[in-house]
Amino acid sequence: MKTKTSGTAPGAGGPEFWTPADEVARQGTGETLRPSAFLAAPPKILLYSHDTFGLGNIRRTLLLSEELIAQYPGASILIVTGSPMIHAFRIPKGIDYIKLPCLYRVDVGRYAARFLVECTAEVKVTRSAILRESVLGFDPDLMIVDKSPAGVDGELLEALVTLRQQQRRTTLVLGVRDILDEPERTRRILRTNGSFETIDRFYDEVWIYGQQSIFDMVAEYAFPESVASKTKFCGYLKRPISKSSCNGGPPHILVTTGGGDDGSNIIEAYLAGLCGLPRNTALRTTVVFGPQMLAARRTELLERFGYLADVTFLEFEPDLAKHYAESNVVVSQAGYNTVCELLSFSRRAILIPRAEPVCEQLIRARLLAARGYFDILEPQDLTPDVLISKVLTALQPGPFALVPPDLDGLLRIRERVRALLREKSLTRRCASSSGSADANA
Repeated sequence: MKTKTSGTAPGAGGPEFWTPADEVARQGTGETLRPSAFLAAPPKILLYSHDTFGLGNIRRTLLLSEELIAQYPGASILIVTGSPMIHAFRIPKGIDYIKLPCLYRVDVGRYAARFLVECTAEVKVTRSAILRESVLGFDPDLMIVDKSPAGVDGELLEALVTLRQQQRRTTLVLGVRDILDEPERTRRILRTNGSFETIDRFYDEVWIYGQQSIFDMVAEYAFPESVASKTKFCGYLKRPISKSSCNGGPPHILVTTGGGDDGSNIIEAYLAGLCGLPRNTALRTTVVFGPQMLAARRTELLERFGYLADVTFLEFEPDLAKHYAESNVVVSQAGYNTVCELLSFSRRAILIPRAEPVCEQLIRARLLAARGYFDILEPQDLTPDVLISKVLTALQPGPFALVPPDLDGLLRIRERVRALLREKSLTRRCASSSGSADANA
């Protein structure tokens, strides 16, 4: 089974992707490096993110959108998302979005209406119709689908079928985070839900936002050769970082659990452990609840711990960069975006992964902890005393992991987008030239 990873240039008999150094090496060869050089017009790019749980999918989608608009300043980028929080993020010029009615994940592979609870069937029909009209109406040059090739409950399939029936020239890419779930269950789901057939039929490439040497999705999930040959490991997606601003005062601990749907037990355990420390142990703490934490639970935590003088409580923070820069240690779950941020800022962290309904975070946390990037606290072992002890240990000087992670995912995505749009433009030019020749014959 052949896969493509970072390394040498295409056509050189080696892996598919170029490293950032290869871009520099190409200068002086006579080949232009301007990404728009082969484009007849600024590209139209659509990103679809179903967003049924947490903030991970929409934050990743926004990161890709910002990277693409920086690469193609004249581009038009449309996000179609089910995220209830899209309005809270800064949307740069050149990017707009269409909001789908919200679903939430009931269990593995099962979804229901989040707000219109009596109308789940109608919400799903509405989402599918909006998707179809958005895709066909916008008619993108490139479409990047997050994680689910057919969308939630197949809501994207009608749009994909119609694109092919009408012979639209949209290039389709499936973008997948580093890990989906434990291998045996994932292999069974991918075999039975038609994902491989959908990828084989409709998609041009599959991008994995992870490092093959850490988790080889192609091997672990038994990709068939037809899908493996389209698959490219990009590396983790590095986040823009702020300069560290630790000012020499007491150590600063950041506690964040993403959307906050299921992280309140982590916050509670940390704050209870903090209360048990001796008075001569000085720590500053910032707690970010997350916008999806139940209001009653947030109120309960504030009533119990709100008196703590050196603790700052925030309901939601769309950009955590400033807080990462100010922190010495981070306490968090092990979602993909959180881990990428921690790796980008080289922050010490204690990861308490979610273990249900899927094991994605647990697998990721164990693999990264084994390589020395972070410490891990298994969810069944979470107690105030154990957690605060790990925080105090993490504050002690110690070596970081010897082998740095591959954080060049965005650079490789830039290269793939450039190649795909260039190929698309050349195909259109050839078709146009052929048509003109036939007309003049």
